[in-house]
Amino acid sequence: MTAVRQRKGSKGKDPGPSIQNLKPECIAESKERLKTGGFSWWTILCLIIGSIVGVSLGLLCCIYVATLHDNDLWFSNIKEVEREISFRTECGLYYSYYKQMLKAPSIQQGLYELMHDNTTESKRTINILQRMNIYQEVVLSILYRILHIQAYLEPIYFYIYTVFALQTVYVIALFITSWLLSNSWLAGALTGVWYILNRVDTTRVEFTISLRENWSIPFLALQVAAITCYLRPQLKPIHQRVVLWLVFVATFCFCLTWQFNQFILLVQALIIFTLDCLDFFTAEQAVYLYLIQVLSLLLVWLLQFCNSMILGSLVLSFIVSALFIRHFQTGLKTGGFVTRIGKLSLHTLLVFTLTFLINYSAKRILQLKSDEHIFKFIKVKLGFGATRDFDASLYLCEEAFGLLPLDTFERLAGTVMLYPYLCTLSALFILFLLVALSNLSSSGSGQMSRENEEKTFRMRPDVAYNLLHTIFFGLLAFSTMRMKYLWTGHMCAFAAFGVCGKEVWTLYLRVLHCNTKTTMRLIRYSVPIVILAFLYYKFWPRLREEVSELREFYDPDTVELMEWIRLKTPKRAVFAGSMQLLAGIKLCTGRVLTNHPHYEDQALRERTREVYQIYARQSAEEVHKVLSSVGADYVVLEDSICYERRHSRGCRLRDLLDLANGHIMDGSGENDPDLVPASHPRFCEAIKTDVPPYSAFFTRVFRNETFHVYKLKKAKKKKKAESGP
Repeated sequence: MTAVRQRKGSKGKDPGPSIQNLKPECIAESKERLKTGGFSWWTILCLIIGSIVGVSLGLLCCIYVATLHDNDLWFSNIKEVEREISFRTECGLYYSYYKQMLKAPSIQQGLYELMHDNTTESKRTINILQRMNIYQEVVLSILYRILHIQAYLEPIYFYIYTVFALQTVYVIALFITSWLLSNSWLAGALTGVWYILNRVDTTRVEFTISLRENWSIPFLALQVAAITCYLRPQLKPIHQRVVLWLVFVATFCFCLTWQFNQFILLVQALIIFTLDCLDFFTAEQAVYLYLIQVLSLLLVWLLQFCNSMILGSLVLSFIVSALFIRHFQTGLKTGGFVTRIGKLSLHTLLVFTLTFLINYSAKRILQLKSDEHIFKFIKVKLGFGATRDFDASLYLCEEAFGLLPLDTFERLAGTVMLYPYLCTLSALFILFLLVALSNLSSSGSGQMSRENEEKTFRMRPDVAYNLLHTIFFGLLAFSTMRMKYLWTGHMCAFAAFGVCGKEVWTLYLRVLHCNTKTTMRLIRYSVPIVILAFLYYKFWPRLREEVSELREFYDPDTVELMEWIRLKTPKRAVFAGSMQLLAGIKLCTGRVLTNHPHYEDQALRERTREVYQIYARQSAEEVHKVLSSVGADYVVLEDSICYERRHSRGCRLRDLLDLANGHIMDGSGENDPDLVPASHPRFCEAIKTDVPPYSAFFTRVFRNETFHVYKLKKAKKKKKAESGP
């Protein structure tokens, strides 16, 4: 629907103190230390240089994506309605609440309207703050009011610049993670450069600005950096408490800004559970991290007015189960290898069994069905049979929810990131298995004896956590392409750690029998410098060319539709149509909707399925009845959906509706034997003939090359009722 056109002209222990581990060892450490702090001048100098490099790379990424966004749409020169149309699908819905808050007479009135919203879903009053994760829009609108910047910064720019600024936070968080892991800020520099060069696979913020993941993933990266710091050996108690607070704040912000937080935290909880069982964590560390997740989710639950989807989440059930079973199953980490394997197997079985029992009971008690479409999707993804379920099929047929394309790895290899990543991953995974076997072979409540501390195979807990983090989220990305953005950013940090850290080079140099300090130092700092020089030589001209390429927003049909709705229809008119288009109608015109793209509500999913009968084979009377029942005054039909060719047969929206209705699909191809021919033509096609019975129920009031708008006529039954006795 939207197009662009070219514009002319265009768990072992580290013996050193934790703060010292921040130094990049590219410069020899001075033997004399400051009397006041115990740090060498070189350490402080390198800390300052590394910090400057990290912040600079973050700002560079922010400016880069902001420039691409403006150049792609000519955002600074197009009309306001065109800017708003560029917020596609659910992005437009979220931004509309920011706009609504700014238009309210006061902050209090704006909050009241959000909590008693009757324009997002016709004939319903819903609490937007409960249903959706839009606190970021609320906070930004309040800041825009109180900062008195209206004179020199438009509201839309304040919004998009904030999102782009979060990319600075994201890059800095990845920079810190790789720096902490490798003890070298060169790893952070390499991480930032790789993140920018792999922009296609690390972020899509420049064209999906207000998507929830663009708000939340930077906080997830901050959380991972804080967890990495927390797991470093020999942290002082005061430092541990400070870092745990940072973990909590980052986790809370992540949970508050994305409705899928529970599924991401579930993956993270599984990582913590695995490392705890294999003795890479202490029991205290695991419990603290569990409790932070629980407290963050419960606080968000309160802020979202007791949203039942959070209480019924799998991650809460899992953490409660893990802590409960752990408390009563004493002696879990004692005994020989076979005994411990048996105990851990029983422990895992009990935890997962109790998790599903608690979750099932919670959903029955809360009558929770908001997320059932997600589990239907997961069920089919795991290969447990095909489905005709309309909601699950909407996800399964989208490319973003398919398997990770192989060309992703070609792009990652082109920036020389894939190769060190795979080398680091394979070497550390083998080491991880050896250390795990060694830990399980040890006895005594998971406490390693003195001779065990001196064993050959060791792995720091922060390294172990990041290893499993990249493995678990890598598997998630493989299964669902949209989830790759949770993986590829951390992938940059992990690959840079492999290039600049000691762990991987030590393993390889031991095999080659040349593991000396001089060789280690030479390799650790020459290799990243060579890679950075190569990347600069290869990609700098491409980046300059990319930021100089100018395009322009071009979607006259949608602009014409929005202007017509704004000028020619009542302000309280109710519109029916596709979820994606209706989100734009709400943003650009403020009209009332029948349905919208925020799909985490069963009643809304059922209504959407009913409204979408406009693209199915249904009679005019039946469609009119359905639309009237949801209060629609107008219905917008899109040729791009009615005659869709983007998806293959079986995944077009009209095919999904036919299958759900038990009808044979259009076109040549096989059909299931239980499907039957429909008794009516396809509504979106037949209504254009403007013949009875369609003309008796609908009147066309607008038309262009893309959209057809029909006004619903009042049902004749009402007239008969009025003329009765």
